[in-house]
Amino acid sequence: MVIKSDKTLSPFAAPAESRSSLRQALPQILAVCVKNVLLLGFGMTLGFPTILIPSLSGNVPDEPISLGQEAISWIGSINLICVPVGCLLSGAVTQPIGRKRAMQLVNIPFLTAWLLFYFSNDVWQIFLALCITGFTGGLLEAPTLTYVAEITQPSLRGILASTSTVAVISGILAQFLLGTFFAWRTVALVSCVVPVVSCGLLFLVPESPHWLISKSRFLDARHSLAWLRGWTDLTEIEGEFKDLSEQICTRTDTQSPSWRLYTRKNFLWPYSLVSFAFFLGHFSGMTTLQTYAVKIFSTLNAPIDKYYATIFLGVAEVLGCILSACLVHYVGKRVMNFLSLIGCGSCFFSAALYAHSLDVKYLETAARASDAGTWIPTTLLIGAAFFTHSGIRILPWMLIGEVYSNETRATASGLSGGLSYIFGFISNKIFLKMVAFMTLPGTFWFYSGSCFGGAVILYFVLPETEGKTLFEITEHFAGRDKIDNRVQRARTPKSGQVNRGFAADEERATHESKL
Repeated sequence: MVIKSDKTLSPFAAPAESRSSLRQALPQILAVCVKNVLLLGFGMTLGFPTILIPSLSGNVPDEPISLGQEAISWIGSINLICVPVGCLLSGAVTQPIGRKRAMQLVNIPFLTAWLLFYFSNDVWQIFLALCITGFTGGLLEAPTLTYVAEITQPSLRGILASTSTVAVISGILAQFLLGTFFAWRTVALVSCVVPVVSCGLLFLVPESPHWLISKSRFLDARHSLAWLRGWTDLTEIEGEFKDLSEQICTRTDTQSPSWRLYTRKNFLWPYSLVSFAFFLGHFSGMTTLQTYAVKIFSTLNAPIDKYYATIFLGVAEVLGCILSACLVHYVGKRVMNFLSLIGCGSCFFSAALYAHSLDVKYLETAARASDAGTWIPTTLLIGAAFFTHSGIRILPWMLIGEVYSNETRATASGLSGGLSYIFGFISNKIFLKMVAFMTLPGTFWFYSGSCFGGAVILYFVLPETEGKTLFEITEHFAGRDKIDNRVQRARTPKSGQVNRGFAADEERATHESKL
């Protein structure tokens, strides 16, 4: 394949020597922020059942829809069951039409679901809308995860990937706040704005250059890469473009039948690692703590209103995500996740000791303690929320966009995302049985053991991917070139050099970081 040079200038083009590190990073940040508007909308669908449940329980006058206990129990879970179905189809939908177009199209069913909520007058319409939001949430997994990985430079990938969780949690909190001031139908109508805005903003950002090259749209790929690297001249990204084209086209020319790609080491090894990270993220206790927070805080006699305590829980999650986004570039994913698992394990271990000392065994048992003493378990559980979201709850979502080869990335992202929701459903489903069998302290100790044991295992199997190129990471998981565990920070090209975001580490070793 011969790649022809194109001297056309990109809008706002600037020579390499006049472009600051901020200008090079800004378009990537903007593109990820646009993508995060879509995830904000998905988070709003996850928070909406919390508003629906009290509103449809028969306690609201003039509400035409009233549900019994069995139907209410499905409102909080039916959307989660549908997410894996969408995840399984996500890669198949994303690969032929592109990451950007796939993200635009999923806004249509989101908007349809919000309108169905607003105009619903029967219970089947509520459940249909919930199924649509869950299925559509699964469809967006592959395009959003692969888009971030493919448009960002290695030095920015970890930071920007971690903002996805912040966006989802912010959407959940936004629904809690809207539900405080407005009726649920009004909240549904207000929520219609988000998918409309998301679809419009996506017209302003470019398609993934990886996908464009894989479809032999080389000129479009050049323009995309030039936009993403600081609205620069096409000649300035020619080196990175050629490297990227050679890597993608070489793999495409030699690839085996599609089903064989998923039997190879470069899929099975990273898939096992991501699956284990998802397992730890859900069985470290945070998933069930979110779902049963009101009961758990009530059981442990929280010193503040149990509903306010859940808000503090959500705030702690957001703060943990922000801390991760700020530090991951400097300390790396390995260190952040070890701190996350050890911190979460310590919090649950201490909370279990506290509950055991008061002989609190089941959720129906009230803690016998003074008002001052009840701050202890409340603080520990909020601390667990903070620690989990500063590392282990975010790690697998970061890894998904990095560890898979270009041929399997879209489909593998959907499969991995679907497995996450399956683990989440299982952890919630068996929680009450675990408490009945092992007691509440025993369940907390199980979560603590999962954290400590997971930290030990990840120490030996988790490579440091922060700052590494996608090519280096995929070569590592293919067993061809092992990467080390040091954090590779940004390298800014010298004056007159090409901007090679995918250059090997040794080629960038002489350049100082300015990010």
